[in-house]
Amino acid sequence: MPRDDGAEPACWLCGRPLGRKREWHHPVPKSRGGRDVVPLHPICHRTIHACFDNARLARIGWDRAALSQDAALNRFLGWIANKPPDFHARTAPRR
Repeated sequence: MPRDDGAEPACWLCGRPLGRKREWHHPVPKSRGGRDVVPLHPICHRTIHACFDNARLARIGWDRAALSQDAALNRFLGWIANKPPDFHARTAPRR
């Protein structure tokens, strides 16, 4: 998903530049009628799904600020902020 401002594409969740690997996320889950996708780092994608079920993601939709109000996701975003684009670590299981 190229940006028209000449900058590297960024992760929809954390805002860091995307690396070699990227995944596509439906902010509104496909099971809830979502069609549009956004690019994410694999670790960001796994963390979203570890923190939220599809019903909650459908209620939140495209509101990244609402996602970041979740304590666990907010801690993750602070921790991941200075990591390189292709950084990978195990993701905590769904709570």
